[in-house]
This record gives sequence, C-alpha cells and structure tokens, in this order.
Amino acid sequence: MKRVLTLLACLMLTSTAQAKVDLVTLPSRDTVQLTIYNSADMTLVRESRALTLRDGLNKLQFSWANTLIDPTSLEMLPRVNADKIDIAELVYPPRVRNLGLWNIDSGVSGKVQVQISYLTSGLSWRAFYMGTLTEDEKTMRLQGYVRVTNSSGEDYENAQTRLIVGKVHLLDEIAELAGRQYPYGRPGPAPMPQLPLDMPRPAKGRKAKMEMEAVAFQDADPSEPKQIAKEGLSEYFLYTIEGTETIATGWSKRLMSFDIEDVPVVNLYKYEQQRYGNSVVRFLSFKNDEEHELGETPIPGGMLKVYRGVADTGHLSYTGQSSFKYVPVDEDVELNLGAVANVVVEPKLMNFESENYTFDSRGNVSGWDEIHTFSIEVRNTREIPVKVEIQRNFNTQYWDITRAGDSGSFEKVDLDTVKFTLTLHPRSIRRFEYTLRTYQGARQEDWRETVLQPAPSRQ
Repeated sequence: MKRVLTLLACLMLTSTAQAKVDLVTLPSRDTVQLTIYNSADMTLVRESRALTLRDGLNKLQFSWANTLIDPTSLEMLPRVNADKIDIAELVYPPRVRNLGLWNIDSGVSGKVQVQISYLTSGLSWRAFYMGTLTEDEKTMRLQGYVRVTNSSGEDYENAQTRLIVGKVHLLDEIAELAGRQYPYGRPGPAPMPQLPLDMPRPAKGRKAKMEMEAVAFQDADPSEPKQIAKEGLSEYFLYTIEGTETIATGWSKRLMSFDIEDVPVVNLYKYEQQRYGNSVVRFLSFKNDEEHELGETPIPGGMLKVYRGVADTGHLSYTGQSSFKYVPVDEDVELNLGAVANVVVEPKLMNFESENYTFDSRGNVSGWDEIHTFSIEVRNTREIPVKVEIQRNFNTQYWDITRAGDSGSFEKVDLDTVKFTLTLHPRSIRRFEYTLRTYQGARQEDWRETVLQPAPSRQ
C-alpha cells in the first residue's frame, strides 16, 4: 500500500485576512535506498524527492498509515540550498493517528531536492547458496544468493538495496514504535533529530542512528547479471546490490550475490559411534581465502545445497545440504552433508580377555587389565577415492593400543579417543585390527609409572 504525502504551502496574507493554504500533491520518489539489517527487524529507508516550495512558510504532511514505519525516526534534509531552507520542526497533530506535519521555512521558491529518511520494520533478507561439485569432487562452483522479503506495507520501486551483516543492539523494537498511537506518548512537536552519521553503528539511546549521506542511484544494464559490491564498516559488513530492484510489499525477490568457479574443496567421511551412531557422515570443507578463490569478503551465514555434475550431460545429482554461520575472511568452514550409504565402516569385537590381576592386603582383587581386540572393515563403493576418519572412544584414559594390518595413520585425539585416517581407492575394501589394553583399579598406577618413566639416556 502506498503512503499519501502532501505538501501544504501557506501563503501569508495581510494581518487582517485569513491565511490561504494551497494543497499540493507531493511528487513521487526520484530515488530510494534500502539498508536492510539481518540481525534485527530494521531497515533504513532514504528517499529523494523534489518538493515545490514557496518563499516563506510551507507545511509537509507525512502519513505512514498501514505501514511499519517508526515515526520517531523521521528525518528530512535539503540536498540543495541548505543554508536557505530551515526544516524547523515535525509536529504530530492531536487526535490524528499516523500523521506528521513538517514546518519548513524556505528562502527560495521552486523545486528543491530533499532527502527523507526513516526506519521501518517488515523488510528482511537471508543468504543461501548452491554448490556444484566437479565429477572428481576436487573443486566446486559456489553460487551465492540473497532473498529479500517485504512485509512492511510499503512498495519500494526501483530501490537500491544494501544488506548489512552484523549485530545491532536496539532498546526499542521498530515494529512496536510503529504501532504506537502517538509517537512520543502524546501529540506535540517531535524532539530534534540527531545529526546524521555516514556509517551504521550500534544504537545509543532510543533507536539506532541513521545513515544520511546523499547518494545518486542509477539503474544497471538489465541485460547483465546483478553484482554485489562489498565493503567493511567496522563491526558490520555491507553488501550493495548493483542497480535497482522493485520490491513490492507481500513479495520476496531472489538476487544473486556471487558466482565463483573452481573453489578447491576437501571431502571427508567420518565414523564415530558415540556421535553419529553406525553411519558414516560426509563432510565438505573449504576456506574463505584467496587460495580457494574466495577471501575478498566475509560470507554471510546461510544454507548451502550441494550437487554433483554428472559426466558432460549437464545433469546434476543431489549430494546433501548444510547450514553454516558467518564465515570471516581466512576462516575454514566444514559442512555436515549427512549420513551416506556408499562408504561403510564395520567394527567387530574379535576377542576379550583380562589379566595381570593385583590384590590388596585382604586378598581382594584391586586391579586388572582388560584386553579387547577389534577388527575394522572399511568399504568404498564409490567410483572415486575417498578419505575416511575413524574415531574410537574408550571409557577410560588409562590405555595402550597396538595395531595389526593396514590401518593407515593413527593419532591420539584426547585422553580417551584415537583416530585412524585412511584413503581408499575406488570400489575397494580395507581391513585392519587393533588391540586395546585398558588398566583398571590399582593397575592404573602401573600405567602412570610406565607413561611417566623417563626415556633412557643415550651415551
């Protein structure tokens, strides 16, 4: 729904005559810019309009009925002849809802460009991504998108859209301010607004301060894909979408953020019974840096759907999906794509025995060793090589392990966990065994002495 803005030019006559008021329809927007925050229900709107002013007192009526505009954030600045135009005050008439009246004292006549700014709720954006793996799955085409949704009650035509990544701290919700019967609790003049700032930053006082620099907007060539320019703003990051977009209320629009070919990726299959049960889970990782064809800007958090190219047919097969959080420059991202059936890990307990019993002074058993022998079979039914990590968790920190067969590399992860890392050829099977000795009761002291015993000196 479009708001109605009217300009009332007051022509002061003689002191004995009644003032004459001319009602003039305000021209449509020349430009509009939306700065949408993703961490709060808040959007900064800046409109450029050409007002026809008379020399002397003018009144501008601004209505925000059926929208989610915060009237306490309203601001107007002349873009030309600023020294000759005094925007004296903004008054909210009594017993009238959703209406403000600007008193403008102009020293010039004719058209004057002004910028009207305010905060509104109801506009939001979120990021999502599509990754297409090559056939050997060593690189991925990464495409980023943003979806802007408008539920503000206001249509924004040919708007330049900017997206802010970063947390905003608000004392008052914009939607709550928009729904008040009177903007400041009772009708009357509005407090003088804060001087505008050039960059968004955390709120101080009742509301977030607003960006107010004058910006000229131009349409991009519709035959070219949209681009997003990115720049850092202290603790925030700003994405500016190329050109302009019409975003009607009640609608969403998908916009492309970036499209990058040949991002190097690492595929890893993990098996850990305590965390994933008996399934093997596939992970995909890459780094947001120049080596991985990225690294110019942070990557907003979102959902990534991963596909794999099939030969040269142009067809895609679905691989999995995962959500991730904000990825700063030079940081890694690891995506859990879910359980798979084409890589299988099967552990089997082959033998169990106990030995090395110790006794206390009363003849009771005080310590012993438990010995478990496991066989691990790993099967790769895929037509490409795979890397598999197998983590085994123990119920104690007092243990030793020995291996037999081709178990690949082995490392101690923490006090009660070991990890085997194997690379399997296409359509292959690997088997290995390991023997776990755990020390129970008093035998734990013997284990400590063995571990802490210094290595023999070399002569």
